[in-house]
Amino acid sequence: MNREENQSISIELPEEVSEGTYSNLAVISHSSSEFVLDFIRMMPGIEKAKVKSRIVMCPEHAKRLLLTLEENIRRYESQLGPIKLHDAEVNTPPPPMSFGGPTGEA
Repeated sequence: MNREENQSISIELPEEVSEGTYSNLAVISHSSSEFVLDFIRMMPGIEKAKVKSRIVMCPEHAKRLLLTLEENIRRYESQLGPIKLHDAEVNTPPPPMSFGGPTGEA
């Protein structure tokens, strides 16, 4: 048996998690040892947006997430066409926000 065959894992998806959580904004920050991804739901007419989920991961796993997401977007677009971004979304910086987590280090 090769090494890949020995590395199978079993993943359990609890019912309450399987429903998912809607997010229409993500804020990503990092320190030297971790990336923090805050998934937020902003609703029209509501002044205070709420963080609905926070994921903390090491830099290596953050990069693996990036590569996997890029691959999945390529597959999606090859099947369903390009994902279009509105110019305003691409050219407008996100609003300043602070969630008490680590700040980005460039």
